[in-house]
Amino acid sequence: MLIQVLSPLGDVSATPDVGGLPGSNVLQQLVNGAEAWALAIALIGAFVGAALWALASHAHNPHYAARGRMAAVISAASALVIGSGPGIVNFFEHLGSTAR
Repeated sequence: MLIQVLSPLGDVSATPDVGGLPGSNVLQQLVNGAEAWALAIALIGAFVGAALWALASHAHNPHYAARGRMAAVISAASALVIGSGPGIVNFFEHLGSTAR
């Protein structure tokens, strides 16, 4: 019933525009800054995890070696997600815009 009522109103459309609202440049700067900080934190996590892995392996401590290895792997995976995030969002936005 609701579809029949809304049909005379016409189709809804949206066109993404980065500069469409006031302050859009500030939002873009915030996104760029947050991505840079997130990548820096992932890099620090990878360094700390690799150092813990190396030191614990040298000290024959398998528990902490596994923790360090996991920290290094998680940091690398998080950097992958952070770096590919805009591409993934754009891919699904383009995929969604082709849906009818």
